[in-house]
Amino acid sequence: MTTNKLGIKKGDKVQVITGNYRGKQGVVERALPKERKVVVSGINIVKRHMKPRGQQKPGGIIEITKPIDVSKVMFVCPSCSQKTRIGYDAKGKEKHRICKKCGKTIS
Repeated sequence: MTTNKLGIKKGDKVQVITGNYRGKQGVVERALPKERKVVVSGINIVKRHMKPRGQQKPGGIIEITKPIDVSKVMFVCPSCSQKTRIGYDAKGKEKHRICKKCGKTIS
């Protein structure tokens, strides 16, 4: 049995560590935990040739942002601005994400 915990959420800033977009940063638009993928703005953009579907949806070549595997991105800490792993700290009833490099709490 595998868990669906990604550690990365919608709105987090991430940096790509492998592949064609290596070194680029973007914000997570959507997290897909069952597939272990995230959709990052400006990363993994592909062109799609669409057939016209009536008058509301004309045809043409459109650009779509495709999901990228979560193992290819790393979280960027907002306080120290470095790519880092995410740790967890349970104080009382609440569980917080923390930066492994600077130790500060991530909102």
